[in-house]
Amino acid sequence: MNIFIMGAPGSGKGTFSSRIKEEFNLNHISTGDIFRENISKGTELGLKAKAYSEKGLLVPDEITNKMVKDFLSTLEDKKNGYLLDGYPRTLDQAKAFEEMTAGTDLAVEKIVVMDVPFDELTRRITGRRTCKKCGAIYNIYSKPPKVAEVCDECQSPLTQRKDDNAESLKVRLDEYSKNTEPVIAYYEEKGMVSKVDASKPIDEIWPVLKEILKK
Repeated sequence: MNIFIMGAPGSGKGTFSSRIKEEFNLNHISTGDIFRENISKGTELGLKAKAYSEKGLLVPDEITNKMVKDFLSTLEDKKNGYLLDGYPRTLDQAKAFEEMTAGTDLAVEKIVVMDVPFDELTRRITGRRTCKKCGAIYNIYSKPPKVAEVCDECQSPLTQRKDDNAESLKVRLDEYSKNTEPVIAYYEEKGMVSKVDASKPIDEIWPVLKEILKK
């Protein structure tokens, strides 16, 4: 089973990707992880991607496509398929992926869209705090630490990503609306899309999502 999981920033793609990976024994391929690996290694593609990300803009297709293609070429254990998170973000990316995987066992079979209203996305993104030391994640609105801006686990200071603010979120959502929503419409025409109300609590979303994928 090969799946794309799609949704705006803060819609829960990362949270549910982890659950899907374990439940269905899939390779979880996150373009975010691919970007971070290239950036940390200082590759040419990584440096180019970093310049766009720091401005809150989407990385151009030619850079993203090359990163994804390089990763797929090294995927040895195909398991029961893959879960691709954060790609494709544009119609050109979607068509490029189809060309790359046409007639192979990597062709996508299902598109899952995590649907969340703008107001809820704003609360999730602007309220997000992370502990750089242990990796714990909090939200000042829905999951606050016991002591403001201090990690419960290791008592280290919590940080907020530079782009986790209302202004950057608007840029990212505008980009999503302009570039990614046409991708969803493209796959809807093919009858491949299932939308999930991801504004509900996690324990309510997961059974619905799991049932969709079992079908």
